[in-house]
Amino acid sequence: MRTDSLGTGRFDKVGIPAPAFFATLDGVFEIGCGLLILAGLPIRLAAVPMVIDMICALAITKLPLLWGHGALFKGETGWWDFAHESRVEVAQLCGGVFLLIVGAGRYSLDARLQHRLTAEATPH
Repeated sequence: MRTDSLGTGRFDKVGIPAPAFFATLDGVFEIGCGLLILAGLPIRLAAVPMVIDMICALAITKLPLLWGHGALFKGETGWWDFAHESRVEVAQLCGGVFLLIVGAGRYSLDARLQHRLTAEATPH
């Protein structure tokens, strides 16, 4: 839907080469890693692409706002426009870094699988 303003169109406007390929790749990683995180499976592994994705999103689409060169946000410039437009990416970046550091919780599928593997490996 609305590929000119979303997805491929956004990638094209900021000058990313092969925008259709990279927009699709980005979407696959965001959905796939997001589902893994929600399911509680390899949390740290799934958090790595999400952190990289958010750093790239901030660097490519939001940081230029500080200098008045935001291709996606005509007429917006400076710290406050940057802070407003980057709030979602910053929140996702913080969440990804948190999950990368602490990993899955004790009730996650990761923890259950690890507990089962540890129990099976322990000699009786």
